[in-house]
Amino acid sequence: MEIFLIKALQLILSLSILVVIHEFGHFLFARIFKIRVEKFYLFFDPWFALFRFKPKGSDTEYGVGWLPLGGYVKISGMIDESMDKEQMALPAQSWEFRAKPAWQRLLVMVGGVLFNLLLAFFIYSMVLFAWSDSYLPLRNVTQGMEYSQAARNAGFQDGDILLRADEKELERFGVRTLLDIADADRVTVLRDGQEEVLSIPEGLMQTLLTDKEGFAAYRVPAVVYQTMEGSAAHTAGLQEGDSITAVNGIATPAFSDLHAALDSHRNSEVTLHYYRDGVMQSAAIAVDSAGTLGFYAMTAPQIYRTETLHYGFFESFPAGIRMGVQTLKDYVAQFKYVFTKEGASSLGGFGAIGNLFPAQWNWQAFWMMTAFLSVILAFMNILPIPALDGGHVMFLIYEVVTRRQPNEKFMEYAQIAGMILLFALVLYANGMDLIRAIF
Repeated sequence: MEIFLIKALQLILSLSILVVIHEFGHFLFARIFKIRVEKFYLFFDPWFALFRFKPKGSDTEYGVGWLPLGGYVKISGMIDESMDKEQMALPAQSWEFRAKPAWQRLLVMVGGVLFNLLLAFFIYSMVLFAWSDSYLPLRNVTQGMEYSQAARNAGFQDGDILLRADEKELERFGVRTLLDIADADRVTVLRDGQEEVLSIPEGLMQTLLTDKEGFAAYRVPAVVYQTMEGSAAHTAGLQEGDSITAVNGIATPAFSDLHAALDSHRNSEVTLHYYRDGVMQSAAIAVDSAGTLGFYAMTAPQIYRTETLHYGFFESFPAGIRMGVQTLKDYVAQFKYVFTKEGASSLGGFGAIGNLFPAQWNWQAFWMMTAFLSVILAFMNILPIPALDGGHVMFLIYEVVTRRQPNEKFMEYAQIAGMILLFALVLYANGMDLIRAIF
């Protein structure tokens, strides 16, 4: 329950920041062009609001709704989710959105997306300045990677060290690496000290999405980080830094090998062989019913040599912008898979997003995830779907090109259709969360 609350709190705080900044982008451009903003709300407020406030002499009511599915600004004279037909039936007033030139209305509509991108760039910059950029180069992972069944079917073998996708060097493991591999014709790996060139089959990404096992993970030796109080490992005297190499004389060069060996000896005693300070030692130890000994193992960044890039305050901004642009490019590259059967089944709602946050509160991880979600929010909102900013932009571009406004009735119907589509997507994505939680 505690983990759920921590993740939920991070999700709500992150989305609140993103929504306020997004809507402030619309609000700011509207006020620059002297367009009246009637409401500025965090979350939606059907029937009632948790908080509302209208400053004296202001046209804008500020508030917090009770339905945490986003937020909105209600701009006078605009066909939006409020569907205020009474206002639209009256003659246009000088302070209304519809009375302004198309270029001004266009800037108002892209303001939210622009501010989300600027927020992402700023957050990435400050994270790099405050925490630097530490990463594990693939060439430093001396035991290579452990691959999923789909990856092994494509020719990869456990222990392969990733080197190049076509002619592009693979520097660090992440989304960009996977996209480079999936789009490549050939991938070069280091296998048993020799370079091997693998031909990548078409549809590798779809296969990975279908299997839902991922592509690969770091292959690491079993090195003790911390034992649990009262566990078999603690009782046997295992200490931090002990490197386990065999069980009952059978070599376990990687943690996955140790896990498999212990799993086959549940509820029994085994002889564990390990190195401590360069000296081979052994101990009799009981394996529990879950096939574990009761210790936390060191992770790849704790075992292999990482590299850190440090940034000064002013250096961090171009680096943060590059990180934000690359994140956007990677997300756009992945987006095409949403329209496949495998990609659609992988969609998730608020539960899936919440699970992206760490179980322990970590400000660096929180801000990195918030920046990532800000990039996603910007991209999703600029899609040419009625009811999204991109839908309004699409109609405004049509107006600029043809020099005539779309029919208001058509705009109303398009808005309704877009809202139905969006609600259907929200229900589908959150329904997939529920199905995955149950099954």
